[in-house]
Amino acid sequence: MKIAVFPGSFDPFTIGHESIVLRSVNLFDKIIIGVGLNTSKSGFLSMEKRMLLISDIFKNVPNVEVKTYSGLTTDFCKENNAVYLLRGLRTSADFEYERAIAQVNKVMYPELETVFILTLPEHSAISSSIVREIIKHKGNARMFVSGNIDYDFYFNTIDTVK
Repeated sequence: MKIAVFPGSFDPFTIGHESIVLRSVNLFDKIIIGVGLNTSKSGFLSMEKRMLLISDIFKNVPNVEVKTYSGLTTDFCKENNAVYLLRGLRTSADFEYERAIAQVNKVMYPELETVFILTLPEHSAISSSIVREIIKHKGNARMFVSGNIDYDFYFNTIDTVK
């Protein structure tokens, strides 16, 4: 079984993230979206809201599963029998950053192959950081998040904004 992990803090999950997963569902038997606790970032949406939001987006996609984890991504992959790591690339800077991580991951877990999917051109400027700033300043971020979710529930009731 070809199992891939798509890891990230996903705070919040954007249409760019959604596109990467949807464009990859036919490449793998199962994609586990691993919502990781990133100790170098302060939380915007609670982990519970992120999990609900992402699960809601993919509720009709049977081979996508959403799980949380902390610690090393390679350990999470091993625990879930995943030998593929799915990553999206927006820019050449993303590639350099992701390449270094992929090489270290390969040393730590030799069976793990990193698969890079290029972001669609129309999504290349979208990042969770930008979407967070729009929301923090009461802007309309609906065009940057999935149309399949209850935007008001997730973004107008934020209680974790710093």
